Amino acid sequence: MDILRTRKYSKKRQYLISVLLIVLTAILCFFSVDIIGYRAVALILLLIVSVNAILFDILPVMLSALLSALIWNFFFIPPILTWQIATPEDGLMFLMYFVIAFINAVLTYKIRDFERKEREQEDKEKAIKLYNTLLSSLSHELRTPISTIIGAIDTIKDNQTKLSENNRNELYAEIQIASFRLNRQVENLLSMSRLEAGFIQPKVDWCDLNELVFSSIKDNENDAQHHKIVFIPNENLPLVRIDSGLTEQILYNLIHNAVQHTPQHSTISIELGYDETHCIISVFDNGKGFPETEIDFVFDKFYRLNNTATGGTGLGLSIVKGFAEAMNGKVLLENLATGGAKFTIEIPCEFLQNENLENE
Repeated sequence: MDILRTRKYSKKRQYLISVLLIVLTAILCFFSVDIIGYRAVALILLLIVSVNAILFDILPVMLSALLSALIWNFFFIPPILTWQIATPEDGLMFLMYFVIAFINAVLTYKIRDFERKEREQEDKEKAIKLYNTLLSSLSHELRTPISTIIGAIDTIKDNQTKLSENNRNELYAEIQIASFRLNRQVENLLSMSRLEAGFIQPKVDWCDLNELVFSSIKDNENDAQHHKIVFIPNENLPLVRIDSGLTEQILYNLIHNAVQHTPQHSTISIELGYDETHCIISVFDNGKGFPETEIDFVFDKFYRLNNTATGGTGLGLSIVKGFAEAMNGKVLLENLATGGAKFTIEIPCEFLQNENLENE
């Protein structure tokens, strides 16, 4: 939690909290002054002024500095409960406290304000870097299918009488594949926007996980022509009550990621399981796996592994993680000892038992 959020409080609330901190501290010190001494009270009050400078804007902090000086004079400097200061030494101490309290308040506030601006600048630079990364990715991922569609349509229009039926069907197939690819990238961008805006609200209903896997495999057919996808349905898996749309998107992105980042002719396997409270989805391959130094970053938005082929926006795995967490689930990634990587998704859900199914 960012403590600087307190600076977004209303002025009235900042004044109230800063004054209360000084007053409560003074009350505690008043009952223990015989033990710690009134000079130590000054240090404690200065500490609270510093805390206020970290939390609040400058005017409430200045008020707390002034109030702490007056309280220390009236309640702690002998003779107490008067504004009189008995000795020149105490008078000098009070003057020094007054000056130090204000300097401390201003300097602490300035330091925190400088740190805040530094963080904002870093966040801005990160945002610009992410924005440039996104533009770079989209310039390839969106331009390629668009160019394919435009080129195929131009060819069909310019050679309507010369094209054979077979050539025309091949061009139509290219348009279809490019359209699916373009739609996938748009879907990923929309999904990430929904995640960042907090608009993801799971809509749970009964569904068959085996069917969701088959559907996701089918959606990846065009890209996985040079890969082998292995899935043996789990006939013992009952119907589960989850958001089928989010789960299917998770499956699709995991399979697509494996297809993109494993060599041709690699095998991608999908397994389904469950325990008393969770359904468990495992997607693993026999590729090269992930570099150990990069495993912690693969779910970051726009992150792409070093030394990988161009292509992809780096959104797929971040969407997997976001959708899983939206359903109160989690995603785990590990490298297999035999080679390749394994993603495990655990999603809390209800199960439709056989007796309930018969009643249905």
